[in-house]
Amino acid sequence: MTKKMDRRSFLKVGGAAAGVAVATVSATAIPLVGDSILQDGVDGVSASHFGAVKTKVRNGRFESVEAFEGDSYPSTLIQGLPARTYAQDRILYPCVREGYLKHGYKSDKSKRGSDKYVRVSWEKAFDLIADELKRVYKSYGPDAVFGGSYGWFCVGSLNNPQALVGRMLGVAGGYTSRTLTYSTHAIRAITPYVTGGDESSNQQTAYPNLIANSECIVFWSSDPINTNQIAWGVPDHQSYEYMKQLKAEAKKRNIKFYCIDPVYNNTAMYFGAEHIKVRPTTDVAMMLGMAHYLYSENLYSKEFVEKYTSGFAEFKAYLLGEGEDKVIKTPEWAAKICGVEASVIKMLAKEFASKRTMLMGGWGFQRAHHGEQPHWMLITLASMLGQIGLAGGGFGCAYHYSDGGVPAPAAATGNPLSDVKMGNGSQGAAASADAPAASPGLTGISVNSKVDGPWKQRKIPVIPVSRIVECLENPGREILFDGKKLTYPDLKMAYWAGGNPFHHHQDRNRMIKAWQKFETFVVNECFWTATARMADIVLPATTEQERNDITKSHTNSYIFAMKKAVEPVGEAMDDFDIFVNILRRFSAAEVLAFTEGKSKMEWIKSFYDESYNKAKKSGVAMPAFDEFWEKGFVKFETPEAAKNFIKYKTFRDNPVTNRLGTPSGKIEIFSKKIAGYGYKECKGHPTWFEPMEWLGSSVAKEFPLNLVSPHPKYRLHSQLNNTWLRDLEEVQGREPIWMHPKDAAKRGIQNGDVVRIFNKRGQVLGGAVVTEAVMEGVVRMQEGAWYDPKEPGKIGSLCVHGDVNVLIADVPTSELAQGNQATALVEIEKFKGEIPAIGIFKAPVMKGM
Repeated sequence: MTKKMDRRSFLKVGGAAAGVAVATVSATAIPLVGDSILQDGVDGVSASHFGAVKTKVRNGRFESVEAFEGDSYPSTLIQGLPARTYAQDRILYPCVREGYLKHGYKSDKSKRGSDKYVRVSWEKAFDLIADELKRVYKSYGPDAVFGGSYGWFCVGSLNNPQALVGRMLGVAGGYTSRTLTYSTHAIRAITPYVTGGDESSNQQTAYPNLIANSECIVFWSSDPINTNQIAWGVPDHQSYEYMKQLKAEAKKRNIKFYCIDPVYNNTAMYFGAEHIKVRPTTDVAMMLGMAHYLYSENLYSKEFVEKYTSGFAEFKAYLLGEGEDKVIKTPEWAAKICGVEASVIKMLAKEFASKRTMLMGGWGFQRAHHGEQPHWMLITLASMLGQIGLAGGGFGCAYHYSDGGVPAPAAATGNPLSDVKMGNGSQGAAASADAPAASPGLTGISVNSKVDGPWKQRKIPVIPVSRIVECLENPGREILFDGKKLTYPDLKMAYWAGGNPFHHHQDRNRMIKAWQKFETFVVNECFWTATARMADIVLPATTEQERNDITKSHTNSYIFAMKKAVEPVGEAMDDFDIFVNILRRFSAAEVLAFTEGKSKMEWIKSFYDESYNKAKKSGVAMPAFDEFWEKGFVKFETPEAAKNFIKYKTFRDNPVTNRLGTPSGKIEIFSKKIAGYGYKECKGHPTWFEPMEWLGSSVAKEFPLNLVSPHPKYRLHSQLNNTWLRDLEEVQGREPIWMHPKDAAKRGIQNGDVVRIFNKRGQVLGGAVVTEAVMEGVVRMQEGAWYDPKEPGKIGSLCVHGDVNVLIADVPTSELAQGNQATALVEIEKFKGEIPAIGIFKAPVMKGM
């Protein structure tokens, strides 16, 4: 066991960086110069992806939370914050995999996941990382280091792990990053071609306008009651008040609700929506059937199509069977594919055309093979209905998120907090996981090139975020992506911070094998996740309530002070300080480039002051920083005009002066640019492509159940799965899997049974929930359960807890987005024998301890 080091509060960086206070290695962290910590018994404001909170500290422990006063509909998820702070799987001190400590980058990579860990000092860990970075840079160059860390941990503007790891690596020597997101990979790639913008994050028609004008609302692959609990920023849950008003108004005006989804979800239950059971990944075929009926019955808006869209003629030829496939896309044709009766398809088309209809498209159906097509086709269908830009009508693809439809406040706007610019290069889309395009004036931490250095000229190459495994398997391969050609770099080292790739990536067993290509894998983490257990070097990071920071609400209605509530558990250290200490092994110039000569509190104040100055110029009142920090938040009021915002109204009013950002300036039903790419799996107009696995494929003969993997109810992806919240729905300690009664009966499965779910990619255990809320032939298992292999590190081992991504294929959506999938075909059987114990939520045994 390594001896504890002497306590030191901080070191001064020499030379040009003198005066910058940074944390140093210490067995028990103590406040830095300029840091503040709440006094025992004093409530403080903090924030998370689940909402803002008041922290309750008693006897030096973070005991409980209360919802923030401005959150009228707080999520249950905030109650997991104290529990995760003191979770049994908390990483307490720096650790190195035993084989790596002995042999370094030449160690046996197949031992990842099964090797024991050895506790080391912070000094030792920093030395190992800095030396390895220098070796890789010298031997292979900057592109060999992958710093495209992806994940949701931390809402803070300063201690944003993804931003900081990119900043540190960019200063140290360079790195390869990533672009797009697992949540919105396909929609973010396709909609700029169709409407000229990112439809996953732009402003939606405001809820008050829907409440007053909509006659029909369609939740298509969308479950906002569930997904609005969380946000990339801080949710303030205003959308729930509007949804409550919408439900009340529906009774007065007989607003019709439809849920088009394989599952009768939380939102459908709340609104009492009529359930249209569509087979997974067949929504495009259903929409084509509706489009054909609208055209053939002359129910479509010819005026809107001619005035506001481009390329309808090419799409019409495909619709009428005049294209390459010679198939007429009638409702009858669609019914055979999607499982919805032709009469229902016709009824829906007729009703949507006759009523003021809002099509709320979620993100679920774009996480599938050919996931670029559903939103393109949804926008095409909305164009044919002709209600885009009208009160209460059109389409929206971001109601799925916590600010979708919430009127925007009168706040100064700026760049995302996490945007990290490196001289002439930039992470660009890679800067954040799912960050929206604007914030109330809080800009991101950035390198302003205040000292000379090679990082000034360094550009950062990127790969599509979900292609990391394929990249490891095929260094040097050239791929098509978004109209360009990319060459996969030969990656030798990865540094992950604030993310959990062994949750969010698909085909776990393939991933484990590919991960052996890394010579070194470093992770900053708070908990012993599956990712941490695969790392060579593990550094313990602080949680959001163990450090000071600043952030905003996702609706832009608030700026929050995140006040340090308690001292870090064990030797946990802020990500900012971790990276400063690594850079200290390079030179004072690198440290200065990273810190810009500012302490952490000075950074926090600078974020606020920049927002303050922008607000002042805009005539928006904000208190000075000290007053803000004392109170804990600033609120921005919403003007009445924002409550009647209508998406694309200005475009409809004048499409000449308010052109869209497409080549034609219109909605592009046919894209000449995409057609010009010559892609096999993404044509110039929305198209039905048969998915690699669906209920109509040959694979269904062996694996006849179509698995869908929506967002969970009691966690954010994998976050909070290591708290008592999992007890609210797990079945015998396993992730629940919903099955239709007929499917369960065929297999002799009863409610509450532990079952084995499997296909050729892997196998997991789950807990059966027999319910008619899921359509026959479909099973539902939420993403985010922690991967817990019965034999750690062994490829093909049974996951005893229920990580659904063990089962899902890692095959790109198409050449355009190169995105990820979230569905698969599986078989299920009742588990026989002794049920294995869950082991993932306890820290691994340390070597010699």
